[in-house]
Amino acid sequence: MDAVLEKIEEFVSEHHLLTLSTSHKNMPHACSAFYIFDKERVSFVIASDYETQHIKNVQLNSQVSVTVALETESIGIIQGLQCQAVMRKSDNMLHKKAYYKRFPYAAAMNPILWEIKVGEMKFTNNRLGFGKKLIWKR
Repeated sequence: MDAVLEKIEEFVSEHHLLTLSTSHKNMPHACSAFYIFDKERVSFVIASDYETQHIKNVQLNSQVSVTVALETESIGIIQGLQCQAVMRKSDNMLHKKAYYKRFPYAAAMNPILWEIKVGEMKFTNNRLGFGKKLIWKR
């Protein structure tokens, strides 16, 4: 794993909530979702239902964006990740096992899992210097 991806993986492993942005016919939609990060596939995995607006959008346009951010007022420790990705339903049993391990209560709902396969990431990390940006591309 390269050094940039290691820094990003370290950051996303400390968090559990992302913002997912989708669109259809120039109408944007954003939602929050609990996630796990699959570092081997460089993807996020979330649970969601077919009836949600974001999944309806994804079925028509699989191009999405994702953000994960540290919520803080302290400028020196600001961190945030912005991603461009493609999202599809996941039938990966390892995803299911890992998701239920991190969020055991989700198993009772038997949700549909979705993989957000990242193509490009920009990680802003002020802990490495003010405005420091690390870029990763597939």
